[in-house]
Amino acid sequence: MSALTVSKHFVEASLTGAERMGLNVRELLLEAGISPDLLRIEKARVNSDQFSRLMQVIWARTGDEFMGMGPRRARSGTFATMCELAISCQTLEEVLRQTYQFSRLFEPMAGMKLEVHENSARLVSKIEGAYRDPDHFLQESLPVIWHRLASWLIGQPVELEKAEFHYPRPEHGDELRHIFRCPLAFESDCTALTFSTRFLSAPVIRDKPEMRQFLKTSPADLLSRPDESNTWTGRIRGLIGRDFSKPMPDFDWIAQELHTSPQTLRRRLKQENTSFQEIKDLLRRDMAIYYLSHQDLPINDIAERVGFTEPSTFHRAFKKWTGVTPGAWRDGERGNLAMS
Repeated sequence: MSALTVSKHFVEASLTGAERMGLNVRELLLEAGISPDLLRIEKARVNSDQFSRLMQVIWARTGDEFMGMGPRRARSGTFATMCELAISCQTLEEVLRQTYQFSRLFEPMAGMKLEVHENSARLVSKIEGAYRDPDHFLQESLPVIWHRLASWLIGQPVELEKAEFHYPRPEHGDELRHIFRCPLAFESDCTALTFSTRFLSAPVIRDKPEMRQFLKTSPADLLSRPDESNTWTGRIRGLIGRDFSKPMPDFDWIAQELHTSPQTLRRRLKQENTSFQEIKDLLRRDMAIYYLSHQDLPINDIAERVGFTEPSTFHRAFKKWTGVTPGAWRDGERGNLAMS
């Protein structure tokens, strides 16, 4: 099971189309291993494995890769066919131009168009026709999938300089910081991702056997489990590890291990829209949620595992992170949450 977690906003937003189509949302959640009771908690989160399964359940039950939110139905296999086209490309620029041409074969279209300027490139969202996406799930999923597919194909993260959205900052705007790892702009003239043109010449390093393996869990995994191994955030998470019973490494040691100065590392994290303290807090939160899913593990033991010497301090921190106590969270996962 992955220790990364996904906000309940994305769980509920992903289900709006299926619910409109008349599917039983409770059944879909249970099929994905998510307790509907847990979602009654205001700041609930699910692990990335559960979210990935939910995506696959929705696609299978709706027969639509747009999950009932798009301007038309995208039959199962559309994404896989686009990937088969992409794997034969030589460079990232060719990938992005070919996938856009593929998207234009369908009417009305939904895809990302590459625009190249002198020093920067933009992937601009193009969704034609009428679509029903009240929580912006489809509008945010398209750039996420295109960006993470591009990064996977060239074997390195395409570092984003800016992510723009054509609508006002939503309530889940803070979650978008951790998804795009760059400065965000709302109420722009379009939804788009900006990055350096140097990535366009990067060669495609994946082959067809790798693509076949990739497609067994994608694009669900692209939405739920980003490959952070080459981001500064991901490297720091890797150095910290998951054993918080030992003293946590300090920032200077982290910088030294990453062969950079503390000042440079702070600047890099600022560019990724985060900080060392936030990385530590979110890692502790996600690990606590992971351990709480093991129903036989005592809560006091979990407190120790995530680095709290006093259970009461852990309870306060967990309530700050999630809005409820560890015990109430566990009750939500069991399906017997009692809330007034």
